[in-house]
Amino acid sequence: MTSDTTPLWEFADISKAYPGVLANDKVCIKLMKGSIHGLLGENGCGKSTMIKTLSGVQQPDSGRILYNGKAVQISDPLAARDLGIATVFQEFSIVPTLSVGENIFLGNMPRSRLGAIDWRKVNSESARVLKEMDVNIHPEAITGDLSVGEQQLVEIAKAVAMDASMIILDEPTAALGEEEIEQLHQLLRNMRRRGTAILYVSHRLDEVERIVDEVTILRGGRVVSAAGETEINVSEIVSAMVGGDVGEHYPKENNATDDVVLRASGLRTKAGVSDATFDLRKGEVLGLGGVLGSGRTEIARALFGVDTLTEGSVELGGSPVKFRNEMDAIKAGMALVPENRKTDGLFFNFRASGNITAASLAEISKLGILDLLTEADGTERLIDELEISAQAEAKTVNFLSGGNQQKIVIARWLFADAQVLILDEPTQGIDIGAKIAVYKLMNTLTRAGKSIILISSDHDELLAMSDRVAVVQHGAIKKIVAAKELSHDDLVRASADNIEHVSKEQLAS
Repeated sequence: MTSDTTPLWEFADISKAYPGVLANDKVCIKLMKGSIHGLLGENGCGKSTMIKTLSGVQQPDSGRILYNGKAVQISDPLAARDLGIATVFQEFSIVPTLSVGENIFLGNMPRSRLGAIDWRKVNSESARVLKEMDVNIHPEAITGDLSVGEQQLVEIAKAVAMDASMIILDEPTAALGEEEIEQLHQLLRNMRRRGTAILYVSHRLDEVERIVDEVTILRGGRVVSAAGETEINVSEIVSAMVGGDVGEHYPKENNATDDVVLRASGLRTKAGVSDATFDLRKGEVLGLGGVLGSGRTEIARALFGVDTLTEGSVELGGSPVKFRNEMDAIKAGMALVPENRKTDGLFFNFRASGNITAASLAEISKLGILDLLTEADGTERLIDELEISAQAEAKTVNFLSGGNQQKIVIARWLFADAQVLILDEPTQGIDIGAKIAVYKLMNTLTRAGKSIILISSDHDELLAMSDRVAVVQHGAIKKIVAAKELSHDDLVRASADNIEHVSKEQLAS
């Protein structure tokens, strides 16, 4: 017999070791029926190992897993699915060439009495799940044609279609805008009411504060705060995660001057930029604010020469520039830290040095031969200054944490001495300690007279770290607002179609 006090799922004394590393050390977590449970901690704390164990990807070395009070064994991902466990990993598992419906039921296709795939049911059931989620995506749409945010919603739809007893969400909002995040959170609340146990893993602590019922915090592979021991607010969670007070969460310095270093006028591209006009000042952080798909990244790509301008002009340092490609932008002193560092920002088979110098090979070569001593001196200095892991030169970057990977991408542009840096979601998927390191680095850059264009779907981050915010809708910049005059709610309203709801006093063109 089970009772209301019996956990739906219980993980008791779970341990897992790799050569030289005890990743999980007697971890205990209890998931109650109809509860959203946050699993938190910095990168390297053991969260990913725990997720892999619970989803059947790997086996624990010791410990027990109980479902409704009875011991079970999760031998592989299929066993996890049969037990009612659905995992939405941070790295998508969708097949881009298949339809949305095919992806939702992949590996579990409805069958007719004769054993053939029931395509009508695939599409009707997919439509039902998507309608339940309030997601406007057609079941027959090709998944690879969807935006990153829509693909994330398809991943979540797979879990919903299973009617799982436990759903594990690993950074579920990393690719979502504010509207999509609220849509997801409402879905999770509905699932909670139906009795689903939800394990929620996220580095975005502001949304954790809004959605979870209790938290378990890991540090160094161990539980340092079990459910009910830490108050669910950002400052208390951060303190438990890092083992002490980290100081100001957003350590913003105001280094902006009145000198204009970049001026964009009437930018348009075939990729969706419709009318982008703004200026960027020396030492300034200019935020681009807008909902998912508003055109923020497209403006960044246009500035950096990735997408060709069909109309408009750009001035850099008071002189007109026309970038045929990214190399022209780099030579002019521009830099882009892309939204997806894994596919667009890093060479994963290189160590830190090869990644850091990738944009400056001509400057450190003699007669076409790379000067390894110059490369080593420069990269060693940046690794030390940015407090990048000492393992960065001993291992290829795919073995480093997300925070170290992000700092290596930024180090590339410091090595190149870029004057204007475009940071597209620079803290996405990295822990609180690494986020604060990025914020402090932004201060160091602007203090040195460099200028930053910041794109972030984290509205608190955008408002706290920007001097001004340019509101983007449908590829156009509608207004430029002093960040200190704008609230979170104002930004949500301003980036929606009803921009007139923002008071005139708050908007400065």
